[in-house]
Amino acid sequence: MSELDSGAKKILLVEDEETMAVGLEYNLSEEGYEVDWVKDGKEALKHFEEQNYDMIILDIMLPYHNGFEIAEFVRKKNPQMPILMLTARTGLEDRIKGLELGADDYLTKPFHLKELLLRVKGMLKRKSWYSEAITNQPVYKFGDNEINFENLKSKNEKGEFQLTNYEAMIMKYLIDNKGKVVSRKELLENVWNLNPEVETRTVDNFIVRLRKHFEKDPSNPVYIVSLRSAGYMFQVAD
Repeated sequence: MSELDSGAKKILLVEDEETMAVGLEYNLSEEGYEVDWVKDGKEALKHFEEQNYDMIILDIMLPYHNGFEIAEFVRKKNPQMPILMLTARTGLEDRIKGLELGADDYLTKPFHLKELLLRVKGMLKRKSWYSEAITNQPVYKFGDNEINFENLKSKNEKGEFQLTNYEAMIMKYLIDNKGKVVSRKELLENVWNLNPEVETRTVDNFIVRLRKHFEKDPSNPVYIVSLRSAGYMFQVAD
């Protein structure tokens, strides 16, 4: 991944807790980011539609529209927009729901400022990596399947569907390493950037969903195969 020029990056901060938001806005600005802070879901959608952002930091509990609703809306308009969700909830179900709706990362309050800044930097670097990775091969076909890595629209024998950002990044990484064993740890390092909030079983859950998308018989996969205690491998018959 290329080094990030953070000074050019613009972040939309959506947080109704004023004390936290003021601190985050100040520290993100000190890191060289340009920050727009809004306090509710209605303003968040307005800003998103009227301006261009490189990333969104999004609280879940918000007036008018909650973070899940905003993430779902953003994903339909911009599949590759990095979204970092903030929440006081600690349940695994909320983390999974956020990731399934398109959030790229998740921080539970209270969190350390340094941790958030590292997540922001890592997410923007992943966005840069992904943008570069799809330049030479924006569309990939295998079997009856097709993936458009630019708009995340995909096809299988049953029709068209939309991948989430994480699903597309995992598939891109597996395809780029076709025929090689990719461990869960490697996926966590290169796709999740070693996010301690995401457990290895979450990686497995994403693989299960990808198999449902791309395998005729998900219980007997031929493209995304498991290697016991080693990880996963993407393979295509010659």
